[in-house]
Amino acid sequence: MNGTGTIEAVHLAPESGADAESVESVAALAGRGLRGDRHFDGDGADLTLIEAEAIEAAAEEAGIDLGDGAHRRNLTTRDAALNHLVGERFRVGEVVCEGVELCEPCSHLESLTADGAVSALLHRGGLCADIVESGDVAVGDELEPV
Repeated sequence: MNGTGTIEAVHLAPESGADAESVESVAALAGRGLRGDRHFDGDGADLTLIEAEAIEAAAEEAGIDLGDGAHRRNLTTRDAALNHLVGERFRVGEVVCEGVELCEPCSHLESLTADGAVSALLHRGGLCADIVESGDVAVGDELEPV
């Protein structure tokens, strides 16, 4: 990744299927996830990220509104090429993460949003990442390579 991106939003869903709630900041714990999120100490990636540009493209190209956390990802970024971070370490605020795999959209996402959400986000559904070093993540933090 070249340069930096910015965190535009932080979302947590307290349980599977629950609406995602916007927060200004959250504690991110290595090997556990984001405090208050459905995946904390459970199955799934420690955290997930999606590009604001992908959300905007889904709205423009397919008429699907995935804003306000409907995309089911924890962090919404701006100006960060997330697909390039698989296998790479990066910093978000105080937190060091490692990209694990692309977070391709699934039928569960589509069941919670709208028909066509899977195809609208195909290959731009975001990134699953592990938290390597704990800290806080907040709206406005920079995302940068380590």
